[in-house]
Amino acid sequence: MSGTIIINNQPVAFDKEKSLLEVITNAGIDLHTLCYNKQLAPFGACRMCIVENEKGMLMTACTTAPADGMNIKTHTPRVNRIRKMALELVLGNHPSECQTCDKSGHCRLQDAANAYGVDKIRFKKPEKDPKVDNLGPSLIRDNNKCVLCGNCVRVCEEIQGVKAINFAGRGSNSKIACAFDVPLSESTCINCGQCLAVCPTGAITPLDQTWKVKEAIADENKLVVFQFAPSVRAALTEEYGIENAPKAMAKATTALKMMGVDYVFDTNWSADLTIWEEATEFLGRVAKGERLPLFTSCCPAWIKYCEEFYPEFLNNLSTCKSPQGMLSAYVKKYLADDLNLDLGDKKIFMVSVMPCTAKKYEASRKQLVTKDGEPETDVVLTSQEIIKLFREYGFNLADLAETPMDNPLSQHTGGGVIFGVSGGVAEAVVRYAFNDGAVVEACRGTQELKEIDLDYKGIPVKVAIVNGMDNAGKLLDAIKSGEKEYTIIEVMCCRGGCIGGGGQPVPNEMAQRELRKDTIYDADYLAALKNPADNPDVKAIYERHLGEPNSHAAHEILHTSYEPRDKVTGQWSKD
Repeated sequence: MSGTIIINNQPVAFDKEKSLLEVITNAGIDLHTLCYNKQLAPFGACRMCIVENEKGMLMTACTTAPADGMNIKTHTPRVNRIRKMALELVLGNHPSECQTCDKSGHCRLQDAANAYGVDKIRFKKPEKDPKVDNLGPSLIRDNNKCVLCGNCVRVCEEIQGVKAINFAGRGSNSKIACAFDVPLSESTCINCGQCLAVCPTGAITPLDQTWKVKEAIADENKLVVFQFAPSVRAALTEEYGIENAPKAMAKATTALKMMGVDYVFDTNWSADLTIWEEATEFLGRVAKGERLPLFTSCCPAWIKYCEEFYPEFLNNLSTCKSPQGMLSAYVKKYLADDLNLDLGDKKIFMVSVMPCTAKKYEASRKQLVTKDGEPETDVVLTSQEIIKLFREYGFNLADLAETPMDNPLSQHTGGGVIFGVSGGVAEAVVRYAFNDGAVVEACRGTQELKEIDLDYKGIPVKVAIVNGMDNAGKLLDAIKSGEKEYTIIEVMCCRGGCIGGGGQPVPNEMAQRELRKDTIYDADYLAALKNPADNPDVKAIYERHLGEPNSHAAHEILHTSYEPRDKVTGQWSKD
């Protein structure tokens, strides 16, 4: 529907907007909502988007459809008074810890209070609940800071289809909780962090592990090695206003070296390595006509989702570790040999910087340990945490000089870079399989599902690319029923791919993800090599250590296994 609405005495045209709030926002007016998110169903809980029409009727703009001829005002004295009261009631039940809160400066409640001049709270605050859910590997959930907006509940149900959390209790006892009020780590939570991405306050934050990194850097008995995922460069480019992704990584390397980090490598290198292994595995299955469709295995939230809800497809998962897992395993086993290092009593401390809170969980998987039983990846920092660490050390990346990342585990192709976006893994596989570095436009875009028909040496190959776990679940159901049939399926948990990971900077909505997608494709454009098959440093490690893709030596460190999980507790069934 299209038409014109009078907003604050000014005519505003609208076309296809679903809610009055969208029209108001597009007109350049911010109502500082807490519960509204464009990708979620409207909820109307926070009342911050209340507006008044010419008859004095109040309405929530997020749940009201626009209609031609509407005449509304957004900031009458009456509306402002109601909004301010709503804010006071929320703040009366909220801890006054802005200075020490991880979300300070990026908190929508803080922004709203500042905008409406709420500087006094007339209500007595309740006693703080000492229970904070911080036992899991990825997230901290503090109900004291929750404003009951329901965003986390809705994204977990509507976008991810996991339903790990919901409203519990009534009245003043209402809260967000897992079934049976257990911690997230004992629920079906897949650690994706999309609840974090939509939380307007500091009620959900990444599990902060920056302290472990600082301790390791200060420990003379540790050789500290960093790796950076493709999507992190998009986050740093955005945060610091740097010209492009390669410059952002060069400046980040300078910062880490100044902090005392020994080596900085690029996960793009191991993304290329992943394609050598995964594409070889896929083409082998195609040749034999077995264990198809092959599902990609780079996304740890997807892996846990499959183990919990669709264990019948575990045999179809690629056995390849993620790029994070491959680089960490390779560093722990072969780095000293490759660089002729005499470690003596030193131990390698592997730090991975990822856009994704689920990568923290991945590092804790029991399959991803060295022969000594130590984690292959010691610590995973999210994009939010590395930015926090840089801020603590006083670095503004934009002002730093550029330092190249260390060899030999940093040279990469465009095929490795595009792992950061939905469709990137599939496009890199196509480049490798067809020995071509050309852009595969059909793989690109943030649509929920993309389908591509290819011909590989006379064999028809049907590719599916899906993002969002609820979409993936529907696709799996269609495969089970025989409605759909594919040869290879790329699955990414987060909408848009890793650029929208739960650990990325906020705001983290689709508008920001579209911009990050462009940054990733620009990095692919700037890469000298496009096809992962052309990476000379990947070729070299096969010559030195692994022989050939999918060899016994490669399987020892680059591949993994999976187990079914209980659908209620999320724990492995055998444990």
